[in-house]
Amino acid sequence: MEEMNHTITIYQDDAPIYDIYIREDLHDLANALYGLKIENRKLFIVTESTVASYYLEALKEALRPLGRFVHAYVFPAGEQNKNLDIVRGIYTFLIEQKADRNDVIFALGGGVTGDLAGYTAATYLRGIRFVQMPTSLLAMVDSSIGGKTGVDFDSYKNMVGAFHQPSAVYMNLSSLLTLNERQYLSGFAEVIKHGLLCDAPLYAWMKENREALLARDLPVLQEMITRSCLDKKAIVEKDPKEKGDRALLNLGHTIGHAVEKCKDFTLLHGECVAIGTVAAAYLSWKREMITKEEYLEIKDTFANYHLPVNVSGLSSQEILSASKSDKKMDGGHVKFILLEEIGHAVIRRDVEDAELLSAIDSILVE
Repeated sequence: MEEMNHTITIYQDDAPIYDIYIREDLHDLANALYGLKIENRKLFIVTESTVASYYLEALKEALRPLGRFVHAYVFPAGEQNKNLDIVRGIYTFLIEQKADRNDVIFALGGGVTGDLAGYTAATYLRGIRFVQMPTSLLAMVDSSIGGKTGVDFDSYKNMVGAFHQPSAVYMNLSSLLTLNERQYLSGFAEVIKHGLLCDAPLYAWMKENREALLARDLPVLQEMITRSCLDKKAIVEKDPKEKGDRALLNLGHTIGHAVEKCKDFTLLHGECVAIGTVAAAYLSWKREMITKEEYLEIKDTFANYHLPVNVSGLSSQEILSASKSDKKMDGGHVKFILLEEIGHAVIRRDVEDAELLSAIDSILVE
C-alpha cells in the first residue's frame, strides 16, 4: 500500500500552532509528538467504550515511549453522554491522578469524544494541552480541526463550550476500516458540505470517486481527507473564533441540528447535516441562487452516498421551533447559510419563517 504520510500545519496570526498528521496507523505517533516535549509527563486517554475495545491498548502501547504514566478514562458510547456529568467524571479522574498543567489529554474517538475531552482540557486548571486522535471519518474531516469544544446541555446541542486549540491532531486512517457502515457513511456529509460551500472541484471529485470511497479504498480516502482538511484549514485560519466567515461551515446545520434534536439524537450528526444541506439547497434554488438541476443534483449526491435526504415523523413547526433555540441565532434572527453557487456559500440574516417552513417542508415525508 502507498504510504500515507501527509502533514498539514494550522497557523494563527502567521505563526504555526499545531500540525495535523494523516497516517496509515499509529507507527509514527511518537515521532509526530516528539516536539511537544511530553516525555515524563502524565498522559491521559479519554475515550468511549466502543472505541476503547478496538484502539485503547494500541494507543497506550504507542504512548509508552513518550510518557511517564499513561492512564485512561472510558465513558459509555453515545451522543446522550456528551454532557456535563461526563465532564465532571473526567475532572474527578484528573484530580485523583494529580494531573497538572503540563500533562496532556488524548481524545481517542469520534466527535463526541473530541468535544468532551477538548472541553475538559479547556477548563481543567484553566486549560491544559490535548491531542485530537479522531477515529471516525466525520471527526477527521470536521470536528477535530479548529479548536471548537463543547457539550450538550439538556436538549440543547453544543450550548456549553470553549475555543481551545489542540496541540496536535493525529489521524490513524486504518481506524476507518472498523467503523460500522452507518457511522462511516455519516462522515461523507461533511465532506460533500465542504465541497458545496468552498470547493467545487472537491464536490465534483466526490461524485467521480464514489465507488472507491464507499469501498474504503485507503489511498483514495487519504486524498479526500487531506483535501477536506485543507478546506477547513483555510476557513478556520482566517476566522478562528467564528466572528465571520467560519459560520459558512454551518451550511446545513441550522435545520440539521433542529432535526437532530427533534429526533432525540436517533439520527447521526452527518445524517442530519445531509438533510439540512438539502433543505438549504432547496431554499437557495427558490431564491434563484442555484438552478433546479443543481438542487436535484445535490440531493442525488447525498443519496448516492446512502445518506438520508428527508425525515419522517416530525412537523415543520416542530423543526422551526427547534431551529430558533440554536446557538447560531444572531440578534433574534436565524443566521442561515445558502449557496450562491456550487462551491460558494454566503451568510444570510434575512431568511423569514415562511421561507424556513418551505425549506423544512421540502425534507419532510409521511
